[in-house]
Amino acid sequence: MQATVSTFNSDGSAVVLRDDGVLVDVSAAAVTAGGWRMLRPGQRVTLERSPDGAIVALRMPVL
Repeated sequence: MQATVSTFNSDGSAVVLRDDGVLVDVSAAAVTAGGWRMLRPGQRVTLERSPDGAIVALRMPVL
């Protein structure tokens, strides 16, 4: 699922807006797991989820 970064917090966590219009909090661990050091508002990302639906990583979007 793809999303757009809404805010990037000083603690490394983020809030993203999914393409279906839902805001989702993303932990700093999930941001780091995707290899990001920093995100900027408006940046597109792909959400990687575990089988139970938790976001485990933000990845670069696939075009």
